Amino acid sequence: MASTVNERPGYGQLLRTPGAWTFLLPGFLARQPFAMLTIGILLLVNDTTGSYGTAGTVSATAGVAMALFAPQSGKLADRFGQAAVLIPGVVVHAAAISLLTVLALSDAPLWALLVAAVPAGASTPQIGPMVRARWASKLDGSPLMSTAAAFESVTDEFTFVIGPVLATALCTGVHPAAGLVAEAVLTLAGGLLFATQRRTQPQPSRAAAGAAEGKRVSALSVPGVRVLAIVMLGIGTVFGGMQVSMTAFTKEMGEPGLNGLMYGAFAAGNMIAGIACGVIAWKTSPQRRLLLAYPLLVLATTPLWAAHHMVLLGALGMAVGLCIAPSLITGYTLVEKLVPAGARTEAFTWLTGAVGLGQAAGATVGGRLIDSHGASTGFLVPLGGTAVALLVLLVLRKALTPRSESVVAARGVGHREAVPVD
Repeated sequence: MASTVNERPGYGQLLRTPGAWTFLLPGFLARQPFAMLTIGILLLVNDTTGSYGTAGTVSATAGVAMALFAPQSGKLADRFGQAAVLIPGVVVHAAAISLLTVLALSDAPLWALLVAAVPAGASTPQIGPMVRARWASKLDGSPLMSTAAAFESVTDEFTFVIGPVLATALCTGVHPAAGLVAEAVLTLAGGLLFATQRRTQPQPSRAAAGAAEGKRVSALSVPGVRVLAIVMLGIGTVFGGMQVSMTAFTKEMGEPGLNGLMYGAFAAGNMIAGIACGVIAWKTSPQRRLLLAYPLLVLATTPLWAAHHMVLLGALGMAVGLCIAPSLITGYTLVEKLVPAGARTEAFTWLTGAVGLGQAAGATVGGRLIDSHGASTGFLVPLGGTAVALLVLLVLRKALTPRSESVVAARGVGHREAVPVD
C-alpha cells in the first residue's frame, strides 16, 4: 500500500516552494487562537455558572455560528480576496469576544451569553482554509498537494497541542477570562499580519477568466463535498466530546490543571500521525484510504468511556488522535480533486465549519451527559458521532470519486467520443 518517501516530493521540497514562507509564518501565528476559543469559553462560563451543561451550550453556540458563517466567509474570500474578508472580520471578532467576556464576568443571564456567542463564533477567521487555498493555488495538479495537506494537518494539530494548554494555563493560573482575552489579542494581531500577505492569496474569482459569464460554482453543489462535510462533522464530535469530557474528568479526579496536558496528548497523537501521512508515498487512492482510516477512528473511540485512570485515558486519547489525522488529511486532499479552483476556499471552509459544528454538538451533548451521569459518559459522544458518520460514508462512498475518474471507468480504456466535423 505504501512505499518510501523517495518516490515522491516531501516536506523539504514543499517548504522550498517560492513564496511559501511569506504566508506560512503569519498563518501559523494567526491560527493559534482557533483552538483556544471553545475551551476558553467553556472554562470561563463554567467558572461563572458552575455548570458544564451551560458552559457547553454557550461554547456550542459559538461553534454553530462559526460553522454556519464560515462557508459564507470562504465564498466571499474566493470572490473578493482573502484580505478583503479577513481585515474587518478580525476586528469584529475581537470586539465580540470582549463583549462575551464582560457579560460572563458580570453574571449575565444565559440568553445574553448565547446572543454574544453568535458574533464571536461567526467572526472567527478561517486562517486554515485560507492557507490551504494558497497551497492549492500554487500547487494545482502537483504531487506536492498531498504533502501540503499533511503539512497543514500537522500545523493544525500543533495548534491544538498549544492552544488548549495555553488557554487552560491562563484560565487556571492567571484569571478565568485570561484565555479568551489572549485569544482575541492573538486573533487580531495574527489576522492582520496574515492579511498583509496579498501576493500569495489566490486570484479573486470575480477577476478570473471564467467569471466573465457570471456563472459561479458553489462548493456545496459537489456531492463529494457534502459527504466529506458529514465525515468532518463526525470528527468534530470527537474534538468537542473529548474537550468537555477531559475537562470534567480531570476536575472529577481532583487535577483540573492537567486538562491541557491530557488534551495535548490527544492532539499530539493527531500531529504524529499527520507527520507520518506526509512522509509515506501512498499508492492507494485517497477515497480508499478514507474508507480504511475512518473505521479505525470509530474503533479507537470505543473504549474511552470505560477509562477510569489518568494515564490510561491519556494513552487512549493519544490513540484516538493517531486515528484522526489520516481521515482529516485525506478529506482535505480530496477537495483538490473534487472542487474547481474558484470554489476551493469555500469548500475548505465547509469542511472546517463542519468540524466546528460537530465540535459544538459534541460539547453540548457531552456537557448534558456529564451533568446528569458523570464525566465518563461524555466519552460516548465521540463514539456515537463517528459511528453515524461512518454509516453515511459507506452508503455514499461513490460520491468521493472525482468526475474524471468515474467517466474514464464508465467509458473504458481506448474509448473515443464522436467529434462533429465541419
